[in-house]
Amino acid sequence: MRLDFAPMEGITGRVFREVHAACFAGVDRYWMPFFSPTAAGALTPRQRRDLEPGPLGTPRLVPQILTRDAEAFLWAAAALAELGYAEVNLNLGCPSGTVVSKGKGAGMLRAPASLDRFLDAVFARSPLPISVKTRIGFEDVQEWEALLPILGRYPIRELTVHPRTRRELYRGGVHREAVLRALEALSIPLRYNGNLFTPDGIRRLETACPGLSGVMVGRGLLADPALATRLRGGVRERSALLAFHETLAERYLATMHPDGAVLPKFKELWVFLSLLLEDGAPWKRLRKCSRWADFHPLALELLRNAPLRDEADFSRLDQRESW
Repeated sequence: MRLDFAPMEGITGRVFREVHAACFAGVDRYWMPFFSPTAAGALTPRQRRDLEPGPLGTPRLVPQILTRDAEAFLWAAAALAELGYAEVNLNLGCPSGTVVSKGKGAGMLRAPASLDRFLDAVFARSPLPISVKTRIGFEDVQEWEALLPILGRYPIRELTVHPRTRRELYRGGVHREAVLRALEALSIPLRYNGNLFTPDGIRRLETACPGLSGVMVGRGLLADPALATRLRGGVRERSALLAFHETLAERYLATMHPDGAVLPKFKELWVFLSLLLEDGAPWKRLRKCSRWADFHPLALELLRNAPLRDEADFSRLDQRESW
């Protein structure tokens, strides 16, 4: 089954993607954190840096646009085409309060008629094929039935479904019956995203939903960067984890302040990496570090010597304090 790495704002930027791909095999494509086209109709320097394909090349990257403005979407799609991309993704799934309050991301799902008009406009004129990532409703799962015929009217290259509503955010279980309903109702390729944390979990999903075009994994790959490797029959090696960690640190430190920028990035990453530790207590020591010089040796010690779980323990994630 094709496996894509889901985007996560603040973590899976260009440097992260390139380092992960160099250290771990098994990921087919990396999705880029969404960008919102500016009113000026120009890429900001930061957006351009992150959107430059680099060594991964455009076949292994999926750029994602977040907007409710059809003209802004079309301009952005044209800019991405100039950079060599062969596909653009429309984000209808982001549940962030800031995003939703502007009517973007999952906020577009609460106005199906407006969504239909938007899709009609962009599919009529887009210079690139459009894929879509969506949730199954805004408030209630029952909204999915009204959204399916709208989505089915357009030549979507691939539909990625996160089977939760916006209200549910990332809490609780997923509504996999909604994915089965989409497979039944739609004739477009369908990719699954949500609560995939282990190779066995991905294999069970493949058995339960044999019509899927692939899966998208986010938090599972952040907690276990070797998850895709293991799905393909490989093993997780400490040497690869260490190489990933240290190469990432080296790349960040070359352009960022160690305490002001690199430390916050690694703390956010270690929220997930710490789920591999047999003993969950050491993450508290990492969390309290206020300097990279204190954080880094402790993180290295854990990666080199701490007992690791075969599968990341995601039950810990809901129990811990904020970093």
